[in-house]
Amino acid sequence: MPSENSIQVDRRRFLKRSVAAGSTLAALSASPLSYSAHSGVDETLRVGLVGCGGRGRGAAIDALTADKSTKLVAVGDAFLDRAKSGLAAIEFDDAIADRVLVDDDHIFDGFDAFKKVIDSGVDVVLLATPPHFRPQHLAYAVDAGKHVFVEKPISVDMPGAERIAAACQMASEKRLSIVSGLCWRYDLGVRETMRRIQDGAIGDIVAIESNYNSGTLWHRGDKPEWSRMEYQLRNWLYYTWLSGDIIAEQAIHSLDKTAWLLGDASPTKAMAMGGRQQRTDPKYGHVWDHFTVFYEYEAGPSVYFTCRQQDGCTTNVDETVHGTKGKAEVLAHRIRPNGKTEWRYEGEKPSMYLNEQVEFFASIRSGTPINDGQYMVNSTRIAHLGRMAAYSGQTLRWEDAIADERSLGPDVYAWTDVPEPPVAIPGVEVTA
Repeated sequence: MPSENSIQVDRRRFLKRSVAAGSTLAALSASPLSYSAHSGVDETLRVGLVGCGGRGRGAAIDALTADKSTKLVAVGDAFLDRAKSGLAAIEFDDAIADRVLVDDDHIFDGFDAFKKVIDSGVDVVLLATPPHFRPQHLAYAVDAGKHVFVEKPISVDMPGAERIAAACQMASEKRLSIVSGLCWRYDLGVRETMRRIQDGAIGDIVAIESNYNSGTLWHRGDKPEWSRMEYQLRNWLYYTWLSGDIIAEQAIHSLDKTAWLLGDASPTKAMAMGGRQQRTDPKYGHVWDHFTVFYEYEAGPSVYFTCRQQDGCTTNVDETVHGTKGKAEVLAHRIRPNGKTEWRYEGEKPSMYLNEQVEFFASIRSGTPINDGQYMVNSTRIAHLGRMAAYSGQTLRWEDAIADERSLGPDVYAWTDVPEPPVAIPGVEVTA
């Protein structure tokens, strides 16, 4: 997962320092009922990883840490070098290395690596490839009867979001757990802050200022022997067909929190603008580096949202919630009611990345599946609505956006020289 800048910390470093997380894990491991409720497998859950970049490596380490009766038995990535380097990084963590049991013939590569991992006899699948592939991968995993951790965002276009919704419905019918990588939902401080706001600590919500303003991210360069498909895949952040642009790929965390504050309602329309000012070099594909979106909701509150990935600028990642009786800052865990004492969260703060895996595996063990499908689909659609409104320069209604049938990306996956998409210019017809 790309860096969350000043508000987040390295997964492994936090894991080793978090005493609170350790107590949570100990409680889970001590439960005599936790292992007996999962039918069809023995006590050990076999885990497969699809997508071996930073997000995938972190998810695998957290998964094995969250449940002591797990083992990683298969990994897959479009690129063999990424699969092997990702596996080596997971093995490097001494705390879980003895449960990384991936044989050479269970290291898969290519566009069909996901099928090979899912069909290799695993019980649980971690999906962490570029978001474009998520709908296809989740549908296949659910059809195969697997519990799935699904990194965010879950699609790059509206048809993909619809396919995810259908897969989550099937998962519900099969009693499979689907846990989302929208990790703030699993942060204990954010949960308590949200609960208090929704219980009326600042009165009725009037407006929300939502910001995900950060610095730039990685670029993996280019090589003469790479086809343009390989180049785009290795630098997937910079292509909307692979990432959904920065508003979906990274800033969806903020949009998800705004949706959560409003009871996971969908906006009625959006007006947006943005562009690219720093990352104008062709190597950065065609995504933008900043967006501003104004979302309107039928219930009344408005959401004023900004995101950017620009160096040398003020960073700000949080939601400021304005109410009739005060205001709150969600990630700061601070509520300031008018004329009353300020509240700050002072409870436990285990890693949210680890906690989502703790709750994921606990749900499998107990036979009470978690299904995050509704909110992860809604929040992803909200991100797509904002991007589509910005790219087009038009005020866009929700019902028109979700009815958009354009699927982004090539019809066939092959190591060929795919076209370089143009940068969207508002007011000019675009294909993304």
